[in-house]
Amino acid sequence: MKALVLAGGKGTRLRPITFTRAKQLVPVANKPILFYGIEAIRDAGVTDIGVIVGETADEVMAALGDGSRWGVTFTYIPQEAPLGLAHAVKIAEPFIAGEPFVMYLGDNLIANGISRFVADFEAGDSNAQILLAHVPNANQFGVAELGADGSVMRLVEKPLDPASDLALVGVYLFDASVFEAVNAIQPSARGELEITDAIQWLVDSGHTVRPYVIDGWWKDTGKLDDMLEANRIMLDAMQPVISSEAGEGTVFHGRVSTGRDTVTVGSTIRGPVVIGDGCEIREAYIGPYTAVGDGCRVIGAEVEHSILLRGSRIEGAGCRVADSLLGVDAAVRRVPSVQSACRLMIGDNSEVDLV
Repeated sequence: MKALVLAGGKGTRLRPITFTRAKQLVPVANKPILFYGIEAIRDAGVTDIGVIVGETADEVMAALGDGSRWGVTFTYIPQEAPLGLAHAVKIAEPFIAGEPFVMYLGDNLIANGISRFVADFEAGDSNAQILLAHVPNANQFGVAELGADGSVMRLVEKPLDPASDLALVGVYLFDASVFEAVNAIQPSARGELEITDAIQWLVDSGHTVRPYVIDGWWKDTGKLDDMLEANRIMLDAMQPVISSEAGEGTVFHGRVSTGRDTVTVGSTIRGPVVIGDGCEIREAYIGPYTAVGDGCRVIGAEVEHSILLRGSRIEGAGCRVADSLLGVDAAVRRVPSVQSACRLMIGDNSEVDLV
């Protein structure tokens, strides 16, 4: 079996962060989202991986390399424009070369990996296997309608009036018949080849499409709230590693991980929290579910339930920065004191003065 990982797309729902970086490389618990998917694929025993890349190809390729750090091999497949998931499958046909494969959307996270789904597909006789999850906002996803016997009847992409609350999770398993499907369908009204249309073609053509409703959590990290929730989930599962001990006047509570050469002075850090290498935390409060990237500074400020990317700074903010995502080298400063909480998502190299 092979794997196809989708790492293209524009990430419009995470702008301004994604104006300057690939959405799949935004970190969750200080590790790029894409890396979790690669690890899940490898742990399922699949090591030959095609990676669909778009306009952020150079950044993705630099981050992933040749795959040796994970014990896998990458083949990069350029997609000239984000023309749909089924289009990504279509252009990957030479790489797949007739083998069954798992397709994994690079900005998705799924509880407990995908090993059981890969094993089920390999042991069965279905042409496709789709993962489904109950969601409260099904109109934002591809939606599946199942029959009384549990079989797949109909799939619709982002319907205005969903027939069910079962959303398509960003992990799919196919045999070679899917290439008939992606070559038979036409672009949707939004100009994309939809994977829902391809799977519907398989159903209508008498192919076996097996649904699997997952019972664990799943996150599509395309929006700020989902990114923060994924960060919370991963920090909850974190095994703390302390590479820099608490400095003078600093207290660690709960599960706290610190990187190398990080200085903490006169601060309270209440986990779960992860702090990267070379950070400076002084007279600060770092609250639960916060991921602080390498080289960040938090001076005389409070932050919780947030993600700080590499080199970002919160200095004397005078407010509790919460539920926020700060881009690389972004800065938040006090101009004078503000007492209320702040909710922010600011891009790389931005500066915010609180007045």
